[in-house]
Amino acid sequence: MELLERHDTDGIAHLRMNAPEKLNALSDEMLAAFQMQIDALREDRGTRVVIISGAGKAFCAGHDLKQMQAGRQAEDKGAAYFKDLFTRCASVMSGLTRLPQPVIAQVHGIATAAGCQMVASCDMAVAAEGTRFGVNGVNIGLFCSTPMVALSRNIPRKKAFEMLTTGQFIDAAKAEQLGLVNSVVAPEDLEHATRTLAETVAGKLTAAVKIGKGAFYDQIGMDLDAAYAFTGDVMVENMLWRDTDEGIRAFLEKRKPDWS
Repeated sequence: MELLERHDTDGIAHLRMNAPEKLNALSDEMLAAFQMQIDALREDRGTRVVIISGAGKAFCAGHDLKQMQAGRQAEDKGAAYFKDLFTRCASVMSGLTRLPQPVIAQVHGIATAAGCQMVASCDMAVAAEGTRFGVNGVNIGLFCSTPMVALSRNIPRKKAFEMLTTGQFIDAAKAEQLGLVNSVVAPEDLEHATRTLAETVAGKLTAAVKIGKGAFYDQIGMDLDAAYAFTGDVMVENMLWRDTDEGIRAFLEKRKPDWS
């Protein structure tokens, strides 16, 4: 049994966390499996979109707390292990953002702590009705400081701070309202709705989506003038491509583009 299953169809890679008995916790082994897939996908020219989901009754319940507690047995009370753990987790989360392919979270059940962080780290998310989201570490005395990074870049600042300091959950409808997920669908429609979104994106010019995703995240941290100057250069590069020329010609001639 693979801890992180991968199925590829029509340019879409589907990664499914497969530890349902642990609510797909991000154990050391799960993080290693994610890192391996991220490294492979970064060089994969055939994959145009990535979907992430979880087996069983939950998307992901965050870090493996039993494993974390075991790390305390070291002489330094776990300091080195915890530092390494959060560094590895950050590499996975930022790796999702930096993949050339758009990444879509297919969320159900619960997405808590680092699981909520993963949803926020994906480029888009589709949630089933009834899904609950939380950064609830504060309830056990551990402030979700690393999940805070992705969450605070997805939803309004004051709401993020409220979730972090109260440990309270929000439902799927609220998550959509705040911008944490793109859409909410009936549980029985979740897989189809996510796949439809993935297929729509996969049908676009792959190189254009790739350059656009990179520019999207790069410009967010810039001031207005710098962002316009940077994205202007990106559009110049994009305009000079053969396939972009073909796409515009096809639009003007009312036909389908013949992309290479």
